[in-house]
Order: sequence, then C-alpha cells, then structure tokens
Amino acid sequence: MTKSRVTTLAAASLMLFSMFFGAGNLIFPPEVGANSGTNFWPAIGGFLLASVILPTLAIIAIAVSGNDVRDLASRGGWLFGLLFSVMAYLSIGAFYALPRTGATAMETAITPLTGWDGAGSSVAFNVIFFAVTLLLAWRPTTIVDTLGKFLTPALVALLFVLIAVAMVTGQRTPAAPMEDYAGHPMVTGLFEGYNTMDAISGLAFGIVVIAALRTKGFKPGKSMVRGTMLTSLFSGALLAVIYLGLAYVAQTVEGSQDYNSGAALLADSAHLTMGTVGQVAFSAIVILACLTTSVGLLTATGEFFAALVPKVNYHYWAVGFTILSLVLAIQGLDTVLLVAVPIITFLYPPAITLIILTVLNPRNNLRYAYRFALWTAVAWSALTVAWDPQWLSVSPGQALGVGWFVPTLIAALIGVAVDFARPVQQEPQSV
Repeated sequence: MTKSRVTTLAAASLMLFSMFFGAGNLIFPPEVGANSGTNFWPAIGGFLLASVILPTLAIIAIAVSGNDVRDLASRGGWLFGLLFSVMAYLSIGAFYALPRTGATAMETAITPLTGWDGAGSSVAFNVIFFAVTLLLAWRPTTIVDTLGKFLTPALVALLFVLIAVAMVTGQRTPAAPMEDYAGHPMVTGLFEGYNTMDAISGLAFGIVVIAALRTKGFKPGKSMVRGTMLTSLFSGALLAVIYLGLAYVAQTVEGSQDYNSGAALLADSAHLTMGTVGQVAFSAIVILACLTTSVGLLTATGEFFAALVPKVNYHYWAVGFTILSLVLAIQGLDTVLLVAVPIITFLYPPAITLIILTVLNPRNNLRYAYRFALWTAVAWSALTVAWDPQWLSVSPGQALGVGWFVPTLIAALIGVAVDFARPVQQEPQSV
C-alpha cells in the first residue's frame, strides 16, 4: 500500500471517528464507568458491543454488499428497504441526532462555561452552530479533508489530554454498582451503547466513507472493500480506546455516582485536574465533538434524500434539514431526547438483524431468511413500542429489552430452510 493510500485511510478513519463521536458518545461512557462501579468490565464490554462492534460491522456490511442503506435494506423487500432507510436517516438526521448535537453543545459546553442560559442564548448559539455545520457540509466531496485532516485531530488531541491528566492525577476508586448494573451489568451497558445510535449511523455512514474514498482514487471492487473495512476497523479501535478512557476517568472522580450526567462529571474532572484551562478544554471538546458529528450527519442525510428524490438538489435538502434541526435544538435537550426512546426501541432490532445477516451472508443468497427475520424484528419492535402486551414476556429477555432476538432467530432459521428448499430466483424484489 502506497504512502498516499495510508495517509488517505488515516484521514478517512479520523473522519469516520469524528462522525460517530458526538454528544452521546462523550456523555454515556463516563456514566457507565461511574454507575457500574466494581462491575466495570462487563458493563463497559456491553457498551462497546453496541457502540463500537455493531457500528463497525454496519460499515463492513455496507462495504461487502457494495450497496447503500436502501439497497441493503431492500433484502427485506422493497417496502422494508424504503421505510427502514427513510426512518433511519430521519432518526440520525433532523428528527433526533442532528438537533441533539446543537442542544447538547449549548447545555454542556456553553452554559456551564459562560453562564448564558435562556431562549435568547439558545437561539443565538444554535444559529451559529448550524450555520457552521451547513457551511462545512456544503461540499460533501471535501468531508475527508474537513473532518479527517483538521477538526478531528484537534478533537482527539484534547480528549487524550483530558484522559491522560485525569488518569495520572486521580486515583481510581470504583464504588458498588448502582441499580441495574448490580444484576445485569452487561445488558445495562449494552443499552447505554444503544443510546449512541451508532449502529444505525454506521449503516448511513458506510456510503459516505465509500464516496469519500472514491474521490481519493479508490476503485470499486476489492480495493474499495478493503479500504472501507480498514477505515471502519481503525475508527472502531480509536473509539474503543477513547470510551475506555472516559469510563475510567469517571471512576477517578469522588462521588461520581451523584452526578446527573456524564457531561457534568467530565466537566468537573477537567476543572479539578486543570482548573479554568481544563474547563475551557472540556467545552472545546464538546463543541468539536458535536460539530464534527453534525457535519457528518447532515452530509449523509442530505446525500441520501438527494439520491432518493433526484429532482431536489443536495443543497436544498441540506438547508431544509439544517433549519428543522435548528428549530428542534432551540427547544432544548429534554425535548429532543423525548423523541429518542421510541425511535431507538423500534429501529435497533431490525437494524441489528440486517447487519448480522449481511455480515454472515454477504452474497445475499438467503432471500427468505432476510424477509422473515427482518419483518419479525419490525413486528416485535412495533408491538413493544406501541402496546407491549403481556404475552410478549414469554420470549427470553423481554424484560431486559432483548425479547425480539429469539423470535427473530427462529424466523431467520425458518427462512433459511425455505431458501434451501426453494433456491433464490433472479427476479425483481417485492414485499
């Protein structure tokens, strides 16, 4: 591999890291570290499974299939492909993840540092924040240079300084695990990892990585697949290191379990170890993390809808989603998060099912396995979110939020049996 290719892959890996590493990725790891206490390792293991391994597999699924999210999801039928991809992009875009970046940056970086609060301050900050986001996302082909070569190195450097200083000056004193971390630390950590929504984001970011590598000279085929997979693996490794560091730092702060959020915990850690400089550095980390993620989300969402509706140019979609995100962000973080739980609960089971099936069957020769499993996951998610009838509890793990897994696995196995009994025919996909 040539030096220029290595440099491109390094920049693309940093770009992908920055697109993943946003508001929740900064807040959730210290919460896991603090609340898991002496059950640190199984809890952080569950967190890494959902926030690193699944997103990495999502990128790999896109790479080996050679498709975007809609084409990949269409393995469950054209209707599933359309509905799932639209909902996925809206959830990581203007309906949740995008406005969360602005709202989180305001509430965890600007207000604690400056004392500015209230509607006027929120409007002023978010107008500037999303204007910068739109400016940086205006030319999607430059995203590797924008994020990978400039913003992300600054973000990573600040994170390593924060973690290193806290680890050197502080002493790790894990407390007794709190609440669910005492009985089910790995599952609880897993669901904290769900909250990052990175498995769904990975499906969306895969095509951004492919497009970015294509502009740098990577050709379709083995070269592109290998480049995309290496990018996702390097990015995932960096994410894992940062998450472990942030979770560890939380256990060096006295009374860490008394904090309401990971952001406040990290802010105090930075202030205690580095004084005012630390507080300023933490605010810079939050703003950079939120900004790099918002640029990636806006780029991915705008490109998807521009491809879905070619008559509407990418820039119109980008402006529209920026305005919608701005309006929601101004309402505050609580309003944005109110929408998140049902979206996450509904989308994650089919998303995980799609990722696993694609990695296990990249050639897509198990037509009914995809359809039976994906629609079972959708039905189970819909029932859980909208109704949650008592009979769902017969499935193992329903009380822990993973009751969909066994029915989906059974449906997939039935589909495999049907596929072997009836070989897949080359015909247009339908529901």
